[in-house]
Amino acid sequence: MRQVSTEVYITCAVTGSGDTVNKSGEVPFTPEQIAADCVAAARAGAAIVHIHVRDPHTGDPSREVGLYAEVAERVRASGTDVVLNLTAGMGGDLVLGSDEEPLPLGPGTDMAGATERLEHVALVRPEICTLDCGSMNFGEGDYVMTNTTSTLHSMARKITDLGVRPEIEVFDTGHLWQAKSLVDAGVIEDPVMVQLCMGIPWGAPADLNTFMAMVNNVPDSWVFSAFSIGRLQLPYVALAAIAGGNVRVGLEDNLYLGRGEPATNATLVERAATIIEDLNIAVMSPAAVRDRLALTNDG
Repeated sequence: MRQVSTEVYITCAVTGSGDTVNKSGEVPFTPEQIAADCVAAARAGAAIVHIHVRDPHTGDPSREVGLYAEVAERVRASGTDVVLNLTAGMGGDLVLGSDEEPLPLGPGTDMAGATERLEHVALVRPEICTLDCGSMNFGEGDYVMTNTTSTLHSMARKITDLGVRPEIEVFDTGHLWQAKSLVDAGVIEDPVMVQLCMGIPWGAPADLNTFMAMVNNVPDSWVFSAFSIGRLQLPYVALAAIAGGNVRVGLEDNLYLGRGEPATNATLVERAATIIEDLNIAVMSPAAVRDRLALTNDG
């Protein structure tokens, strides 16, 4: 049975791939801006920074390997200690043509093989990268986040062979079931790290009953973190810690500190650290996270 956490780590998801650049001037999108926000988040108390990259001219989501390399190089050159967590979710984007004519596929479709989806991970060698553990209708329209069972097995094995810790992204209960199958198959090794992603249409809703059902189905030996999007991001800092997990904040998931008060990545991390410390829970350092998760830093 899980207990209230005595110490937690904070992950800051600094930019994501959603349509947020045009909604807030605080969302970083050039490699220089993304790296600077990673450093600022780390100095505010984040032990882990979760990184997507964007086209530096348009702000559109990108999986250009060179952009990941530049962000990582800038963060490492800063001398700021922080654990790098790169997304590996790009390349599984399926957009159907329409409800009546699904083919040909629509604009925004970007489907790549397992090896291609991990090229940036193989080059940068972060300590962590994400593994979206399933498929789902994602938001409105005809977009489907696509991760087949065979692709997940291949990606999990490749990530493990690279010496990188996969953070399993779980958006619904079936994804957690699939994660357990990957662990049982031996393609993900202990300590198992899972992120519960709540409130994202059309995955697990962010209500308390669903959240606790998800938590109660995470094996006790696994390390979990949890977040929700929008206005529930900061309440979920307390919920996740009280439920025995770790926390995630950042502009990928939420643009505001409060009503009409735009956030930065650093201010979201500062607020999360305050919430955690006010609960008499310690905020973990990057070094403590490395020990807990048996991370290997080859960068």
